Amino acid sequence: MEGGIGYGPGAVMRNAITLEGGAVAESNFLDYVPLRIGDIAAIEVHVVPSTEAPTGVGEPGLPPAGPAVANAIAAAGGPRVTMLPMEAQGVTFA
Repeated sequence: MEGGIGYGPGAVMRNAITLEGGAVAESNFLDYVPLRIGDIAAIEVHVVPSTEAPTGVGEPGLPPAGPAVANAIAAAGGPRVTMLPMEAQGVTFA
C-alpha cells in the first residue's frame, strides 16, 4: 500500500518517458527518477478487520494519488493541472 501511494505522486509529478530518434532516451533510474522515500512524508496505513477473504492491496493506493495531488495544488491556489508530468507543466515541488 505504501509503495503504491508513493509511486503514484512520483509518476504524476515528474516521471516522463521521452523518445529520441524513435528510441527511449531514459536508460535507468539515473534518467528516470522515481519518487524516493526521502521525498515523501510518513504514510500511515490502517488495516481494517474483516471476515472477507484476503486479497492484494498493493494497487489500490496508486490510482487516487495523482488526482489527489492535482486537486491539492488547485485547492492551494495553484494551477489546474490537466497534463502530466506536472513538472513539465510548470508546477514545482519543494
